[in-house]
Amino acid sequence: MEKNAVLVLADGTVVEGTGFGAECEASGEVVFNTSMTGYQEALTDPSYKYQILLMTYPLVGNYGISDKAFESYKIQSEGFIIRELNYNARDSAQKNNLDGFLSEYGIPGIAGLDTRFLTRKIRLHGVLNGILKYPFEAGELSDLRERACKLKNISELDLVDMVSVDQIIKHDAVGDKTVVLIDCGVKRSIINLLVGRGVNVIQVPAKTGVEEIMDMQPDGILVSNGPGDPKRPSYLIESISNLLDEGLPMFGICLGLQLIALALGAETYKLKFGHRGSNHPVKDLNTGRAHITSQNHGFAVDEKSMPDSLQVSHISLNDNSVEGIVHQELPVSAVQYHPEGHPGPWYNYYLFDEFVESLK
Repeated sequence: MEKNAVLVLADGTVVEGTGFGAECEASGEVVFNTSMTGYQEALTDPSYKYQILLMTYPLVGNYGISDKAFESYKIQSEGFIIRELNYNARDSAQKNNLDGFLSEYGIPGIAGLDTRFLTRKIRLHGVLNGILKYPFEAGELSDLRERACKLKNISELDLVDMVSVDQIIKHDAVGDKTVVLIDCGVKRSIINLLVGRGVNVIQVPAKTGVEEIMDMQPDGILVSNGPGDPKRPSYLIESISNLLDEGLPMFGICLGLQLIALALGAETYKLKFGHRGSNHPVKDLNTGRAHITSQNHGFAVDEKSMPDSLQVSHISLNDNSVEGIVHQELPVSAVQYHPEGHPGPWYNYYLFDEFVESLK
């Protein structure tokens, strides 16, 4: 097929391939995900804002697009990189394939690349900014290289503010307990799992003030997942710090863990190439049990910087980084991975049961 699309990395690497999806340009941090399925859930995960997503599994698009697999209202990734595209598969209800899905939301894709080469480059040298352009002309390459080098670092952007809701949304359940969910870029599965356990969820914008949150009389607080450098939205760190003084049960997921740790005085750092996929092994230090988890983060908490009030509850069995924390005195805990899965294993749902139980 015609090589009419190109990926240009900030280090000067140029890889040509076949374009699909929308005919346009995308820019951002190029990252890889090791999941074998779940491309729709990954594409619609707000944590991929300002990132061009690369799937390491070579066959993508082979089961179409489903109404049930949206994790937000649109595609959040800036662009999509795959080895081989299936143009024929369509979900029976959605009646759309991956090519049409990207076109619908104005997102460009590139196929026919050696994704193993790109994955190895990222693993060896770390994540790189890049530009994906479809279609392109050979005479544009010099300009694309120059612009790729000048792209903003992900830490310069407040991505949380870009993906958080702009108004309060209530998700009513049959129970009598209410959780305020601070939306940093939440996945719908998290809300669904709480509502399914009889918990009323009040989803609030990331910049909602502490006084307004407490006026809602919550039984607990959940700090959601989201994109970017956790140090960038300083307003969230301040809000969480003040909410901790209220003594309510608090649970953090992914970015939520990092924000809670920062609010308690710990430090975070950027991982070389991040953890993204649905097959990451994590050890529960309390039980000694290993769990296979779904993950999507490019930053982590520095264990050595953690105050005495925090204890590490889970670690990554790949690199020993912090995967869970628990407060020694307050009803506060958080995990770096995604217990809601989607894509990924579902047996980590027990963490939602424990959080709901803490509300009582």
